[in-house]
Amino acid sequence: MGRGRVELMRIENKINRQVTFAKRRNGLLKKAYELSVLCDAEVALIVFSNRGRLFEFCSSSSMAKTLERYQKCSYNASDSMVPSKDTQHSYQEYLKLKAKVEYLQLSQRNLLGEDLVELSSKELEELELQLEMSLKHIRSTKTQLMLDQLCDLKRKEQILHEANRALKRKLQEDGPEIPLELTWPGGGANGSCERHQPQPDELFFQPLPCDPSLQIGYSPIYIDQQLNTGSTSAHNINGFFSGWM
Repeated sequence: MGRGRVELMRIENKINRQVTFAKRRNGLLKKAYELSVLCDAEVALIVFSNRGRLFEFCSSSSMAKTLERYQKCSYNASDSMVPSKDTQHSYQEYLKLKAKVEYLQLSQRNLLGEDLVELSSKELEELELQLEMSLKHIRSTKTQLMLDQLCDLKRKEQILHEANRALKRKLQEDGPEIPLELTWPGGGANGSCERHQPQPDELFFQPLPCDPSLQIGYSPIYIDQQLNTGSTSAHNINGFFSGWM
């Protein structure tokens, strides 16, 4: 059977307590030494007995240097955990700026006509007044912009007029104007142009020549002969002429 697990509690027997302390102390010092050698770690071990005797182990050359290093690391860690006054002041400024941003966002939504249910009548009146003032400012800015554009256009127009007058003066100084003569075919140098006027007879179609010998259907002479003879053979049952059938 294996060795049972020892219950961790204070040993009441004084002799047994001293023997156990000596054994475990030596084992602890041995483990500290092995840890420093195997892992190349800086190990410092301090043990005080119940009588106040000091037992220590240090892998470095001086226990004081190891303790000083420990103090620097522990104190810096504790200082970093405690917020400084500058940090607290910055956090307070952050909270103020956050509240201001939220208020501005709410005001912007109210100006856009959103989230108006929670506003009172007085707040709505103030919002309406603010919108009216903003609208007046926008209109005045627009009017001023249009006036500036109009002045700019007038200035450009004046510059163009001056340039036009300068060009006219330059043309007058260069020499008299040379008259232009236009020659038209058949019109000579006087610029006259003859235009063919259609005759009244040319405005309508000319009648085609007709041949009097060309007849369509029966001749009128033949029809008169048939009517004068009164022949019964020229009539059919319905009383029509056979020539017209």
